[in-house]
Amino acid sequence: MSVDPILVGVLGNRLHSILAEQQNALVNTAFSSVVRESLDLACAVFDSRGEMIGQSVGGTPGHINAMATGMRHFVAAYPPETLEPGDVLLTNDPWQTAGQINDITVATPVFLRGRLVAWFASCCHAPDIGGRLVSAEATEVFEEGLRLPIMKFLRAGEVNADLELLIRANVRTPEETIGDLYAQVTGNEVGAASLVRLLEEFALDTLDDVAAEIMNRSERALRDALAKLPDGTYTSELATDGFDDEEVVLKVTVTIDGDEIHLDFAGSSPQSRRGINVVLNYTRAYASFAVKAAISPEVPHNAGSFRPVHVTAPEGSVLNCTPPAPVASRHLIGHFLPSLLITALREALPGNALAHSADALWMTIWRGTDAEGREFMLNVFQTGGIGARSTKDGLSTTGFPSGLRSTPTEVIETMAPLIQGERVLRSDSGGAGKWRGGLGQCTTMAARGEISWSVNGNVDRVLRPASGVDSGHDGAVGRFELTRGPLPSKSRVDLKPFDVVDVFLPGGGGYGDPFERDPEAVLADVVDRYITPRAARELYGVEVTYHGDPEALVRLPEDYTAVSLRGRK
Repeated sequence: MSVDPILVGVLGNRLHSILAEQQNALVNTAFSSVVRESLDLACAVFDSRGEMIGQSVGGTPGHINAMATGMRHFVAAYPPETLEPGDVLLTNDPWQTAGQINDITVATPVFLRGRLVAWFASCCHAPDIGGRLVSAEATEVFEEGLRLPIMKFLRAGEVNADLELLIRANVRTPEETIGDLYAQVTGNEVGAASLVRLLEEFALDTLDDVAAEIMNRSERALRDALAKLPDGTYTSELATDGFDDEEVVLKVTVTIDGDEIHLDFAGSSPQSRRGINVVLNYTRAYASFAVKAAISPEVPHNAGSFRPVHVTAPEGSVLNCTPPAPVASRHLIGHFLPSLLITALREALPGNALAHSADALWMTIWRGTDAEGREFMLNVFQTGGIGARSTKDGLSTTGFPSGLRSTPTEVIETMAPLIQGERVLRSDSGGAGKWRGGLGQCTTMAARGEISWSVNGNVDRVLRPASGVDSGHDGAVGRFELTRGPLPSKSRVDLKPFDVVDVFLPGGGGYGDPFERDPEAVLADVVDRYITPRAARELYGVEVTYHGDPEALVRLPEDYTAVSLRGRK
């Protein structure tokens, strides 16, 4: 059916605004800092068949892309004749949506004059879902928390009280967890109400025809971008820290064939005995994100942009694990896929490469009892540096590829009896190069008073750094430790009241020979304390000297001089 192209453009823009309303309603009514501060979420609108038309600006690829391909499970489980206005569905099945028990997808069918015309959905990381706290310690998914099949959370507008009681009884943070679920319901309702008004304004009985054209445009745009690339096969591999002594190797073979691209992860490690496994839906999510980000980032993101991208991984591998494999810390593997794929595409995209980034989001979970006997639990997100680009430095402490925000210090100290004693950029953590890698950050955490507390450190790159490109140096590895020694990664550790935990995030890799970096840029880095004078001299061949007051807290650029040592014997 032919659709007026102007109408498609107008409705596409209006849907973009409606999705912003949906996300704002969700964030502004959320109970947990996970959603409210870090935006560990995704919001989207779908046509009547469950095909994603568009997404909100915020959100993570692991949530939005997994939800986009996972909505077919909702539509299959509840066909239109089984639904009515006011129904709301949910699930946290890892193999159907975002790959982790803590991620709950809430989907709301939209009705116009008694007919199902669309869906609004959101996926959020619940602050708790029972079982073990998020870590890689579990040996099967049953240990990781309450697993909810696709079911009705609301029936004709009435809350399923039995389901709510069941969830409350199985989580450590019942008010926050249930509060976030209600926020997801509210966000969907706001989006649905605005969509109905939009359809009535334009006298439309269905959204499907316009939605199909929006998706087809994205598909054509991505296919056009792929067709401009040279056909061929490209490969890449990298190693992650894994769990304890279990190294995890990721491999990919990328085949560009005309206007389609095939990503095959054969050769990657077998699924782990611990909870770092990735379901295929999550693998597809970050793989398709990487392709679009590298090849055609301006293309609107919807179901159409998935069609030219084909993703396969051997069943039983770490990137296509089978039940009941543990999956709670699957992001510690899945977040490496963009670096892996962008490296593989480097030959096909000359000048558009990116050095490896810190990649895996660092998630620490602090739990304990304060001096008055009140329990607390707090999820804290932090991000390292992005790898340098072919023409620019990497971004510091930026949530790539997750898109998440770091938890503010004020929120941490308000919500738990903890003190963040330091929060600074980590000097010399970005890999040296003509273009410097982005910096990680240094933070310290201590207890406020005599409390009982513990920490789960879901961290990576404490063993293997982000690699540089074209003679660029590796970024610094991360550090997760006490003054009395290192802490184990991906496991829960009991702490003493006087302990101070150092959380030093890794930096991104550098790009190009450091001796080709502009000496003025090296000087600016020293002034800003991104690098030390020693690194300037030894890695960049530039002697930077400070001539001002050695006691000054503020050191001005004019108090420094730089002399190039390059070429001297």
